[in-house]
Amino acid sequence: MESLWRAATGSSWKATDETHGGVEFWTDPERSGWLTKQGEYIKTWRRRWFVLKQGKLFWFKESVVSRSSRPRGVIPVGTCLTVKGAEDVIKRPFSFELSTSRETMYFIADSEKEKEDWINSIGRSIVQHSRSVTDSEVVDYDAKSGAR
Repeated sequence: MESLWRAATGSSWKATDETHGGVEFWTDPERSGWLTKQGEYIKTWRRRWFVLKQGKLFWFKESVVSRSSRPRGVIPVGTCLTVKGAEDVIKRPFSFELSTSRETMYFIADSEKEKEDWINSIGRSIVQHSRSVTDSEVVDYDAKSGAR
């Protein structure tokens, strides 16, 4: 996952205010819960506590997250292209994948409902925080044609 952070920011991941962009991940997350994720280099599966907030997906070793907690990693979801089920790819129930232009990460939820809830929440966040269309690129066709 560190390479995802490097790809998104141009630097290696460090647990600092810069990496979480001032997001107060310890309060009112859009979604939080346990997921099992595959390691980036050593492809073992580890259970981690995930927090989705303001376009960033953080993970921690413990479920008690406070202001002094340091994320083990963070994914800026605006750099992600797709999130979808992955049972057919990794042959594990309740699995899903999160993909960027450079890599695909795999996660396993505890149930089908949890998997679908995570896919929906991350998908919404991708749309809200995507950098593919900026405000300056949005064209208001009604305004151009003079329509009311």
